[in-house]
Amino acid sequence: MNGALFKGTWKVATIMGIPMRVHFSWFIVFGLITWSLSTRYFPMAAPDLPVASYWIKGTLAALLLFASVVFHELSHSYIAQKYRIPITSITLFIFGGVAQMRGEPPHPKAEFRMAIAGPISSFLLAGLFFLTSVNTVGGPRALFSYLAQINFFLGAFNLIPGFPMDGGRVLRSILWSRTKDYFYATQKASIIGKRIAIFFIIFGTFLIFSGFSSGLWPMLIGWFLYMAAQSSAQQATLQAVLSGIKVKDVMVREIVTLGPLITLDEAVDNYFLRCSYGGFPVIDDGKFLGIITLKEIKDVPRENWRKVKVSDVFIPHNKKWEMSQDADAMKALELMIKEDKGRIIVMENDNVIGLITRNGIARYLQIKGK
Repeated sequence: MNGALFKGTWKVATIMGIPMRVHFSWFIVFGLITWSLSTRYFPMAAPDLPVASYWIKGTLAALLLFASVVFHELSHSYIAQKYRIPITSITLFIFGGVAQMRGEPPHPKAEFRMAIAGPISSFLLAGLFFLTSVNTVGGPRALFSYLAQINFFLGAFNLIPGFPMDGGRVLRSILWSRTKDYFYATQKASIIGKRIAIFFIIFGTFLIFSGFSSGLWPMLIGWFLYMAAQSSAQQATLQAVLSGIKVKDVMVREIVTLGPLITLDEAVDNYFLRCSYGGFPVIDDGKFLGIITLKEIKDVPRENWRKVKVSDVFIPHNKKWEMSQDADAMKALELMIKEDKGRIIVMENDNVIGLITRNGIARYLQIKGK
């Protein structure tokens, strides 16, 4: 679950060294929750209070709800960091929160502990809010009672055994432990996750046709879970196929290079059109300078191609965009995705010995894929 899901976000804080981000969709659900609590829940739970009091409590409850979601995700992240799995960010969005991990659990026990930490934290908060509610009256009691209920629901809902929910990850850890096969466990848990997602979609559709507009939420949740489960299964397949594969196994060794002094017109006519490559290394007197792609050329008006040289537009090389031939192919792919690059140069002793591309990895997956 990455990519488009995490576009349109803003960093709002850093906790435990983890950037906390808010997706624009969070503001939508925050407004809906505040409105619902202020106009329905609190007037029914604590009548005879001023209208302004309901809106204050509704806003506070919505903020504490999302603070609870952050606590839930931080619990996952805390255990992940214990196993030296970096957490790049925690993002709040319309369906709750997502912690982005750079890596997978090293063994089933780690997976289980990371997964179960979230629901346990939610149940803990539910208990604390419940104890607080029984010792208060009126508006505060209604507030803490709501937070106790919603945290209990959050913990229970996440225990549904559908991947990639916490319950699905617990299931994967059990299957992984029994079969010793991470790929099989992920595929099996993802299939169950898809079935549960389809159930939510069908149930939501039934509610809508029965006249209940609330059926839209189960449909949206089901759609989200289905896409997440499918993405997780594809990621597992990718990791399984590329497991043990090195950069040297998939890189292009016989590469075509460009000189920095040729014009863009020459580059297009003699290289891009003839070789059908999306980019070429730029080398001058044996020294690697950088890479030029169609994107840089298209940024130049067509009428200027005869005057503009490759040296004027190519992307200068950065060492973070190179790989060793003995590095894992999966690491190279992750680097290309992270840096938004279509190709990574392969270097040895400061010399270019090859090129690894997304298309090259895709072809390898088509041939070797399971």
